[in-house]
Amino acid sequence: MIVSHRGRSSPEKSYAARHGNGNYNYPIVVLVNRFSASAAEIVSGALQDHDRAWILGENTFGKGLVQTVFPLQENTGLALTTAKYYTPSGRLIQRDYSHISFFDYYNHKDLDSKNLSDVQMTDSGRTVYGGGGISPDEKYEVPKFNPLQSQLVTKFAFFNFSKRYFGSHDAKLPAGWAPDQTIMSEFHDFLMKEKFTFTEAEYAQNLDWMKRLLRKEMYVTAFSFDDARKVGIETDPMVEKAVESMPKAKALLDSANRVIVQRLAK
Repeated sequence: MIVSHRGRSSPEKSYAARHGNGNYNYPIVVLVNRFSASAAEIVSGALQDHDRAWILGENTFGKGLVQTVFPLQENTGLALTTAKYYTPSGRLIQRDYSHISFFDYYNHKDLDSKNLSDVQMTDSGRTVYGGGGISPDEKYEVPKFNPLQSQLVTKFAFFNFSKRYFGSHDAKLPAGWAPDQTIMSEFHDFLMKEKFTFTEAEYAQNLDWMKRLLRKEMYVTAFSFDDARKVGIETDPMVEKAVESMPKAKALLDSANRVIVQRLAK
């Protein structure tokens, strides 16, 4: 089972995968945040309910509505909510939107919302709750920018330095290139010349973060946009955390398989 939906006047309809996984029993870590919605929640909820993946991040958005479009005159239509989506264990994906404004619903800040009466179990017997999106197995919140980081991002410091650098240097870099001390000294001088405000302590504190973003920006010119995206993902702290969480995903998978074998043996 992957997902089902039902409504007050809509019969239950279920969707199931029928071809297996081809014996690809590798551990999976799924990254989610407060903006993961709809189909992303269906997939992560199904994987979690079947103990097939370790979910890392924040509570998802909580968007699980099925809408039917009724045609009207003059090439228009009415999109009416007729059902709601449920995960394989039977928990509701949709977050409660009654008694709040449209603005508050879309800009929700309560990332721990759940319906305590909507309690379900995963295949191996873990407790999960409905009514508030998909709750991660492990919480991870992306750190907020500090004052220097905000300043560098909003004033396009990395883009402008990269543009100036390649204006006087060869637009090629060796494979696997990363900013060294010479580049970071040039970047420091650039920030001073452009009148960015920071202390030397702040600069030292943010050095690794600046190296990561500067490397990604310079890869756009030296290699390609796809290469820059790849290096950005490989060095993303949340992705690094996901890699660290792989043993937890493996332990979850092994535990679920043992439970299934024990049930089949009875």
